[in-house]
Amino acid sequence: MIITITANPSLDRTVEVAVLQRGEVQRVTNTHVHAGGKGVNISRALVTHGTETAAVLFVGGPAGDELASLLRREAVPTVPVMISSDIRSNITIAEADGTTTKLNAAGPLLSASDIDHLVTAATSVINSGADWIAGCGSLPPGAPTDFYAQLIEHAHQHGAQVAIDSSGKALEASLSAGPDVIKPNLEELAECARRDITTIGDAIEAAHVLRARGARTVLATLGAAGVLLVDDTEELHAAAELPGPVLSTVGAGDATLAGFLAGGAVGAEALREAVAWGTTAVTLPGTRMPTPEDLTQVTVTITQPKHGTVLTERS
Repeated sequence: MIITITANPSLDRTVEVAVLQRGEVQRVTNTHVHAGGKGVNISRALVTHGTETAAVLFVGGPAGDELASLLRREAVPTVPVMISSDIRSNITIAEADGTTTKLNAAGPLLSASDIDHLVTAATSVINSGADWIAGCGSLPPGAPTDFYAQLIEHAHQHGAQVAIDSSGKALEASLSAGPDVIKPNLEELAECARRDITTIGDAIEAAHVLRARGARTVLATLGAAGVLLVDDTEELHAAAELPGPVLSTVGAGDATLAGFLAGGAVGAEALREAVAWGTTAVTLPGTRMPTPEDLTQVTVTITQPKHGTVLTERS
C-alpha cells in the first residue's frame, strides 16, 4: 500500500480563459474543481490505476467538507484529521496556449495539537503495514520544518520506504533522515543544491549533491526537457511527445511521482511509468489525474543523459 501524507491540502479551482488580460473583465470558457494538494493528487492518480492507497490529510471548514466530498466521489480512501480552521483554496488560471498561472494560499495556521493529531494518524497507518509513504507538498504555518524528517525516521523504523516531494527548508531538512526518493522540479533542485542549472549535466551534478546529503534516489522533473533518474546504480533520462495540447501543468509532477511509485520505484520501467503519467497529465483539464485509457497514446523514450544538453527552462 502507498500512503500519502498531505499537511496542506487544498480545494483547487481552475478557470480557463482564452488569454489572461490583467485589469480587465473577462469571460471564463470553463471551470473545474478538484481535491488538491500533492499527496492527495498522488492518491487520486493511484486509485484510477487500481493501486492500493490511502490519503492522510487535514480537513476543516466548508472547503474541507467539499474536499472530502470530492474524494468520496473519486473513491479515494482517506484518513481525515479534523481541524477548526478552513483548509486553503487555490486558484489556477489556464490560458488556451497552455500558460498556467497558479495562485496558492499559505494554508491555515496549525497548532501543536493539530500536528500531533496528523502524526498520530500517519503513525497508525504506517504501523498497519504500508510499503511506501509519500510526504508531499508545502507545510502550512505552524508545522515544524523537520516534519518530513520525523516522518521518514518513523516510517523506516517500521519497514516502510519514503518519498518526499516538497521544497525549501522542508525538503532540505528531510535529507539528513535519508528519504528513499525525492522528487524536486528544476527550480527546487537548483535551490536545494545551491547551484545554477543550465544543462542536463548540471542537473545530474545537483542530484548527486542531494544524494550526498542523504537522498537515495532523485527523480527530477525538468519541465519540457523530461525527467532525470539518479540513484546508486544509474543515471537515466526520459522524455515523451505530448499526446495532445497542454491544458494545465498543475498536478503533473504529482502524477509523475505516482507513476514512479506504482511502477515499483526502481529503474527504467518505473521511470517509464512516471513520464507517461506526468506527460499525459498536462493534456488534461484542471488537476484531473490520468487513467489507464489516457496513457495509450504516450510513447516514452529512455536514454543515457547527454550532459551537454542545454535546458530551455532555466533554474
